[in-house]
Amino acid sequence: MINLTVEKREAGVDLAGIRSKGFIPAVFYGHKQASTSISVKEVDFLKAWKQAGESSVINLTGNDIDLEVLIQDLDLDPVTDVVRHVDFYVIEKGKKVTVHVPVEFTGVAPAVKDLGGILVKVLHELEIEAMPKDLPHNLVADVSGIATFEDRVFAKDIVLPSGVTLLTNPEDVVASVAQAVEEKEEVAPVDLTAIEVEKKGKEAKEGEGDAAAEEGSK
Repeated sequence: MINLTVEKREAGVDLAGIRSKGFIPAVFYGHKQASTSISVKEVDFLKAWKQAGESSVINLTGNDIDLEVLIQDLDLDPVTDVVRHVDFYVIEKGKKVTVHVPVEFTGVAPAVKDLGGILVKVLHELEIEAMPKDLPHNLVADVSGIATFEDRVFAKDIVLPSGVTLLTNPEDVVASVAQAVEEKEEVAPVDLTAIEVEKKGKEAKEGEGDAAAEEGSK
């Protein structure tokens, strides 16, 4: 299990000052756990986040703190993507948890390789239920069985580790291959009516000129 050392902090403390010292303001809470303000070293959190994502259990440790948690929410700076705040959800011991686990796509679809299709990744995560110790970091969707444009990979096709229950609709499509469509150059439509009117106008003028010439020769 991934361990992460944290420190309790007083509510109302200047958060900008905490961040300037290389820490991230955070909070943990749960069904039977009061909300508690903490801070965690940014470098330590980023390492744990990379390993755990939002579906693997992290063990929070510190003064009077020894809890199993999941990363519940992240507040990212909209410009720099720097983590500004973290919410940890405390897991009840002996209880199953429900999480969304990312899907990793593997293999090469024959419909892409041989038919020139385009792989469409429909679902990027699946909802599952499991005991904390059984939670997978990700789930694998093998697309090598998509041989035609009618073939699909469904949620029910994903192999789940022991102790894991799928909550996403088993019939939901996870991946498919779409037929590539060639872009046709658009040709501006020709207004035949305008051409016809212009032609008639030209013939009328030519007729008037011929009539005038005949009148002058008399």
